[in-house]
Amino acid sequence: MPVIVPPIKSQGIKTRLVPWIQSLVPGAKGRWVEPFLGTGVVAFNCGFPCAVLGDANPHVIRFYRQVQQGVICPDRVRTYLETEGANLRAAGGPHYNRIRDRFNRTHDPLDFLFLSRAGFNGMMRFNRRGEWNIPFCKNPNRFSKAYITKIVNQVGRAAGAIAPDWRFLHAPFAQVIDMAGAEDVIYCDPPYFGRYADYYSGWTEADEQRLFDALSATRARFLLSTWHHNAYRENDMVKRYWSRFHIATRDHFYHAGAKMQNRNAVVEALVCNFEPDPGHRAEEGRVSEAG
Repeated sequence: MPVIVPPIKSQGIKTRLVPWIQSLVPGAKGRWVEPFLGTGVVAFNCGFPCAVLGDANPHVIRFYRQVQQGVICPDRVRTYLETEGANLRAAGGPHYNRIRDRFNRTHDPLDFLFLSRAGFNGMMRFNRRGEWNIPFCKNPNRFSKAYITKIVNQVGRAAGAIAPDWRFLHAPFAQVIDMAGAEDVIYCDPPYFGRYADYYSGWTEADEQRLFDALSATRARFLLSTWHHNAYRENDMVKRYWSRFHIATRDHFYHAGAKMQNRNAVVEALVCNFEPDPGHRAEEGRVSEAG
C-alpha cells in the first residue's frame, strides 16, 4: 500500500520510515495512542480503527479535527489555495507576512496549512508567545496548479484515513500516554534532543526524563522514534534512558536543519518495550538492525 502523505509539512517527517515502523508494530485489540501527532503521517498509516492522538501544538489538532468534521475538505482547500496562491504570485513576501500575521491573530487552520507549505525549508516553528515565526521560502510561484492539486489530494487521503472513532487532543504527552491501556499501542515521535528545535514548545532533557518515566510505567506496548548517532556524535539520551529496552536501527537521511551536522545521514532508532518479530533481530539494550 502506498504511504499516505499528510497535507501538513514539517521537518523530520517520517514518511520514508513509515513502512519500517509499520513492520515493527505489534498486533493489538486496542487503540493507537500517539502523544506527538506532528504531521500525522504515522497515524494515517497505522490502520487502527480507534486512536487517541495528542499534540502540544494546538494548530495541528485544530486542523485535523476540522478535516475529521468535514469543515476542511478538498474543494475548500483548492479554492483557498488558488486564491492565496494568486495573491502570493502578485505580492510575494509581503503577502506571506500578511497571512502569517493574520494566522497569529485568528489561528485559522487554512492559514496554518498555507504557512506550512510556503515557509522557509519546510520548517514549523513558533516563538515564546506561540506565534509562527518562520520566514517566507522566497518562491512567489509556490502554489502552482499541480502543487495545489497535490495538497488537495493529500487532504482527501487524510480525510479518508481519519476514522470516526479517532480522538484529537491538545494535551501534554504524559496525559495522553496515561490514557493508554494494556491492549493499546503507543507510538512516540518526540523532538530529537540535540538535533531539532522544530516543535511547538521546545524539548529539554527534563522532557526526555518525563517521557522515559511515563513510558516505563505504561501497561501498553510502545514504540519510540529517536536518533541513535550520526557521523559527528552519538545521542546520549539513548544510553542514558533507552538502553534498557529493545532497540532497532536503520540508516536515514534528513534534509533538515540549518547546521551541517543536522543535514547528513543519521542512524534512526526505534525503541520498544516488547520483543519484535524475530526477523527484525532487535535485542534488549543494543542495536541489532542497521542499514
